[in-house]
Parts: sequence; structure tokens; C-alpha cells
Amino acid sequence: MSLIALLKGSGPSGFGYGSTAEEATHGIDLSGKTFLLTGCNAGLGLETLRVLSLRGGYVIATARTERKAKAAITAVAADGLPLPCDLAEPDTIRACVASVKQLGRPLDAIICNAGIMALPKLQQRFGYELQFFVNHIGHFMLVTELVDLLAEAGRVVVVSSDAHNRAPQEGIQLDNLSGERGYSPWAAYGQSKLANLLFARQLAKRLASSHRTANALHPGVIRTKLGRHMNSIARAAMVAVEPLFLKTVQQGAATQCFLAAHPDVAAVSGQYYADCNPAPTSSRGADDELAERLWQVSERIVQQVS
Repeated sequence: MSLIALLKGSGPSGFGYGSTAEEATHGIDLSGKTFLLTGCNAGLGLETLRVLSLRGGYVIATARTERKAKAAITAVAADGLPLPCDLAEPDTIRACVASVKQLGRPLDAIICNAGIMALPKLQQRFGYELQFFVNHIGHFMLVTELVDLLAEAGRVVVVSSDAHNRAPQEGIQLDNLSGERGYSPWAAYGQSKLANLLFARQLAKRLASSHRTANALHPGVIRTKLGRHMNSIARAAMVAVEPLFLKTVQQGAATQCFLAAHPDVAAVSGQYYADCNPAPTSSRGADDELAERLWQVSERIVQQVS
């Protein structure tokens, strides 16, 4: 257990910084429940796939390619359906949606886990900065196309990050979504994670007349393949401090598994969690006006690329 885990202990939920996904779902029977998970093939996604399946859940496991999704299911002996869903490619998102609808299973949770981080140079898709497009627009498109397939008490769980605090001062640079007026790897990543948070918050408002919920979370700082674009000095620093300060993948997946499956949060919506407990956000993370503007812009982008 890391030094931080020892110092922090557990919170009101009974879980905390050092809790693992298995611990956060202990005793929960997910038999008969269906989950859709993005980014199933590595890191937090692979552990989430393993634990949900361990508890009896059926997982529609998506990755950039069907081969990667199949390999993930095989690796953890999961019960589920592998599907390709490249969040940078609207055609594959639509194909994934069609396959899920054809399956005909109500979704007990959609877990938006996939993402890219801190691209060193500006990359774009359809003229939009790639982290914003993949981390936010891809998930926005997937979830809004599938929201009607959510079970009566279905949940949407969006992996954001404490890095949303590193977004630009105005929060979301709606006049610079291309990144061409200025690009910083970490600010762009922070913007995409703020977009994730605001998406969950606004979706929760739109689901308020139902028993369906939407929440966002910070998984913690974990050394996974997500950091493959970091420079060599930053990667070496993470390796050096990992034993003392970084979460394991098993700990990092705890909060998303908790929000997707635990009965204690079945009625919680529009919140931000870390370490399986409610957590504060930046002021921009609670900006409902910005969340509404982002939703409208996101709808226009989806129409543009469809």
C-alpha cells in the first residue's frame, strides 16, 4: 500500500484511496446486468472489465479494434461481447451503437473510460484538437446515441480527472477547439477532462426526471499506457515515485467500478467522485452555464462529423 493510502484511510463510503476495485464491489452480484465499457484493453479498462465480469456482469467491451477487445476478454476470461469503437472515428462509433442496439440488452451502466493524454504536439481530427475530440466528443456521441437504451436505473460513469483543474482559465476554449490559436499538451488534456466532467453534470440534469444517473470521477494518478506520450524525464519521475505515491491499476479502477455497480450510489447523480467518495471540483467544474454551452457545441460538432 502506498504512503498516501496509509495517510488518507477511508471516507464516508467505507472505501478510500487504497481501496481496490475488487474491494469496492465485494459482495455485489451483477448477474443479469449489462455494462458497456470503452477502452477495455489496457490499464483501468482491463481491470474494470475483469472485476465487473468477476461479479457476474456481462460486459460489452470496446476498444479501438475488435482484435484488441477480443484479446482483453480472453485475457481476463470475461463474459461479454467485444466490439470495435474508435472514439476518433464517428463511423466506428455509429457501428458500435448499431451492434449494441441489435444485441437488445438494456444497459445497466455505460462506463466512459477510454482516453488519450498530453499529446506532445497538436493533432487534430475533423479540425478539432484530438484530445478534446477523443476524450469528449467521441464519448458524447456514443452516450447520447445509447442513452435511450439505459435500463430504468441505468448509470453513466465518466472518467474525468483532477487534471480538469489544469484547463485554461476560461474552462473550455470554445473559440479555440482546434488548438490552432495556442496549444499546450497539459492544458488541452485538462480541457478535455473538464469537458468530461461538465458532460456528466449536464447529462445528470437531463436525466433528472428519471431514475437514471450520470457521474464523473477522478481515478487517481496511475502509471498506465495513458502516459505513453509523456517525455522521458516525466516517465522516469513517475517510475521513481510509484511505490510511495501512485495508485495501482487495481486501486485506480475502484471508483469507476464503485459508481457503476454499488447500490449505495444508485440514486446519486451529477456528482464528482474520487477514492470512492464525493470530491470537490474546480469552479469551472460546477459551471452549469458552461456545461450547457458545451452541450450545444458538442451537438453541433456531432452533426458536422456525421
